[in-house]
Amino acid sequence: MGDTPLDIGRFLRSTHPYDLLDPKKLSPIEKNFEHLTLGSGVTVFSSGDVCEFIYLIEEGTVEISDSHGALVSILQPRNHFGERGALRDGIAVTTAKTSSQASLLRIPRAFFLKMLSEHETLARYFRRGQPRQNQLGGLTTLPVSELTKRTPITCASDTSIASAARLMRDQKISCLGIEDNGVLVGILTIRDLTNRVLAEGRDPSGPVSEVMTPKPVTLPPASLGSDVLHAMVEKNISHLPIVEGTKLVGIVTQSDLTRHQAASQSQIVADLGASETVEELAHSTKRLPELLVQLVGAHLAHDVVTRKITDVADIVTRRLVKLAEAEFGPAPVPFCWAACGSQGRREQTGVSDQDNCLIIDDSATADDMVYFQKLAKFVSDGLNACGYVYCPGDMMATAKRWQQPLSVWLGYFRKWIATPDPEAQMLASVMFDLRPIAGDSTLFDRLQSEGLAAAAKNSIFVSHMIGNSLTHTPPLSLLRGFATIKSGEHRNQLDLKMNGVVPVVDIGRIYALKGKLAAVNTRARLDAAVETGLLSSSGGRDLIAAYDTIATVRLEHQANQIRRGEKPDNFLSPSSLPAFERSHLRDAFVVVRSLQSTLGASVVR
Repeated sequence: MGDTPLDIGRFLRSTHPYDLLDPKKLSPIEKNFEHLTLGSGVTVFSSGDVCEFIYLIEEGTVEISDSHGALVSILQPRNHFGERGALRDGIAVTTAKTSSQASLLRIPRAFFLKMLSEHETLARYFRRGQPRQNQLGGLTTLPVSELTKRTPITCASDTSIASAARLMRDQKISCLGIEDNGVLVGILTIRDLTNRVLAEGRDPSGPVSEVMTPKPVTLPPASLGSDVLHAMVEKNISHLPIVEGTKLVGIVTQSDLTRHQAASQSQIVADLGASETVEELAHSTKRLPELLVQLVGAHLAHDVVTRKITDVADIVTRRLVKLAEAEFGPAPVPFCWAACGSQGRREQTGVSDQDNCLIIDDSATADDMVYFQKLAKFVSDGLNACGYVYCPGDMMATAKRWQQPLSVWLGYFRKWIATPDPEAQMLASVMFDLRPIAGDSTLFDRLQSEGLAAAAKNSIFVSHMIGNSLTHTPPLSLLRGFATIKSGEHRNQLDLKMNGVVPVVDIGRIYALKGKLAAVNTRARLDAAVETGLLSSSGGRDLIAAYDTIATVRLEHQANQIRRGEKPDNFLSPSSLPAFERSHLRDAFVVVRSLQSTLGASVVR
């Protein structure tokens, strides 16, 4: 794994954001990187350590855990780590540990900060999202409205103890609000019934006013999870009424906090890592809808939400590959399991099917391919069991067409680029969003680099891709309204996927093809297009803001559906939005349509 300075420079030039720098400006940076080889299971640094270096993974994988030891993410080649602590106060906020033999590049923190001060391009990249990261407080920053999931059940203070107990039993709750004339006067809990009724032998026909907790500690709706935690610990209570004025609007219980913690990403990831069967994996992924509601309710940026949701899918996929190898034995030749579609772009929401493929080493024999057919079926079936349903278009590794040696994949891309007929355009749109998930990522690296290089050289192919992208247009009518769906199940609704985010996804892909940009995530592609000059600063800023608006409305719509117990989808009635939000959404669609017009005009010329 040894690297010379020349090798380090070559690696940096193929890694974002260093690939955006002029070679002369990159030269002093690469001289300050040093190479480090570590075995599996080595702790690079622990939470609370002084951040002496910032690391970049060249080969291998690194697990990142929070201060409580919960697994946060699994990083792969070309991922940095340690920069969060370096940018804050120089103290590591996480623990980094190699999960395989790893080849790392590291740079001293002092030079890293100097580098950011001298290069705006690098500063924008590493500092991007810092305010968003500060939002990631989990339970502590969550509004209490996200912790109270049902309308509080109440009764009057003169209700009999027996009647109140039956009401709690029938409603399957551990606490009742006691109200008189719409004013909260107390609460009745299971603990009250045990300690003040059963233990003291009270007559259950008496009024609840005799055994309730009067004038309970309360919090207003604007409170955060941290307020709930502090009150419960300080007062030694397990039920906390949420009161607006004098009216009870909710009750937060210890069970609510436990449920929230169980549905947190770190807990889901930890459970997935310990899963030994498909059934155990599926049990954990059932909590994904609740996780989506939590993340959206915490007002995180849409790309942070979708990244966290997609990270779970990645871990499930890698775990299934490991289980398959345990079932069928180690792979006979190197392979790469890659995802495309929303998982490839790290943009999964509450509605996700599976889109994946297998890139196999050219040394594979016919017998080897039988092994990969079994592996693909095992993983695809497992994903379906975990809620990532089979792709209706059969764009999965189980299809022989998408389970091929690298040379065949290279042939696919050459043919699509040389002969961009409608099918080729459709397939290229999907396959240029590939991202390696498991296995040997070098197989993918060659496919991506050669595909992007060939696409950028072929202006006819790019023109056809632009034309294909214009088939997905924002839903705008001529009279400052929305062009909603005219008939069928979703009449008078907007398709926030096909007419909302997909047009921006297509635009991002076009710029990636034009500029040979390695980024796959849509927002990252747009950022890179601005940084490389492919997209003007003002146009890029407007498009990114429009995309943020559309994607956020889509996520909030799905979270609201989940809260109501409905299956999330992409169809929104504009009338369900307040007037201001409708106007804002329409303005976002106008920006997207303007960029599409600009791209379309470039084809005509």
